[in-house]
Amino acid sequence: MPRFLEAILQKEYGKDSKIPYKVMNAKGYMRGNQPTTKGEALQATHDRDQATQARQVNHKLRHEGARG
Repeated sequence: MPRFLEAILQKEYGKDSKIPYKVMNAKGYMRGNQPTTKGEALQATHDRDQATQARQVNHKLRHEGARG
């Protein structure tokens, strides 16, 4: 299941709410309590994007330090 999406929805609707899971089921990211291929792909994309963003920040910080 897309962990980042679950965290966002639980923050919005509350930890004890069933709405986050209903939303993920309706969007096709989960089927019942099992993640779908679509949900796993969304999580993989999110993880990849986060890693890319972190590398870009680290690269920028290293090169700013070299200039000063």
